[in-house]
Amino acid sequence: MLVTLNEVLKDAQKNKYAVGLFNTVNLEMARGVIAAAEETNSPVIIGTAEVLLPYAGLEELASLLVPMAKKASVPVVLHFDHGLTPEMIIKSMVLGFSSVMYDCSTGSFEENIEKCREMKTIAKSFGASIEAELGHVGSAAANAAEADGHDGIYTDPDEAKEFVERTQVDALAIAIGTAHGVYKSKPVLNLEILKEIAAMTSTPLVLHGGSGLSDEDFRNCIQSGISKVNIFTDINCAAAKAAAESYRDGCGMTDLMGNIVQAVKTVAMEKMKIFGCTNKG
Repeated sequence: MLVTLNEVLKDAQKNKYAVGLFNTVNLEMARGVIAAAEETNSPVIIGTAEVLLPYAGLEELASLLVPMAKKASVPVVLHFDHGLTPEMIIKSMVLGFSSVMYDCSTGSFEENIEKCREMKTIAKSFGASIEAELGHVGSAAANAAEADGHDGIYTDPDEAKEFVERTQVDALAIAIGTAHGVYKSKPVLNLEILKEIAAMTSTPLVLHGGSGLSDEDFRNCIQSGISKVNIFTDINCAAAKAAAESYRDGCGMTDLMGNIVQAVKTVAMEKMKIFGCTNKG
């Protein structure tokens, strides 16, 4: 069933588990994620990000994902992640996405508030939920360099409180030391800042850059206040590895598809169990 963030994150926040967002760029990845959610009876968030659109356009993905989400036996949020332009964010909602993220985190604090507040009004008119980001979650290399000597990569708790009060967004992604992409070294997570932000606002908090964290890292973040975790690299790499390992001379794409779906499903199920969202669907 197709739902919004509000219909899955409030319970996650209350009962100290997290719901995973698994970005998908083709049918096999989407099938694997939804199969994992249905087998574990887990709510799930699927979708794509604006930076991934060169690999699969919004129209093509929407034609696949909207019917799959509606038909699923568990709650499925269809989320447009890291939307960078109002035009593409609005287009995603026109096409049936039930949730969007407007990423204005590289701009000023006031600019971020103004843009997200405007998009909140638009999203509401579509019946969609909206996520924002405060404190930029960059690449692993950039975070490692910036963390060496100061705490500029972390979200300020006082700003987080003011931000959600003024924007009324439905979820807030915060920077606590995670990064997008493949980690070259262990991330330095600031759980104290996470706990402080969670105590200062009732808005569900989101962890970006989840791929590559340890099981303990995930559990600590969830117990400290995270209600949504973003995953892409782990399932993306699993899909590629399955395709490579399955290929033999004379193979066609149809010979690879089943193993790709299964590989994505296996990784997604592992994450759902770690997040504690199984049997919450």
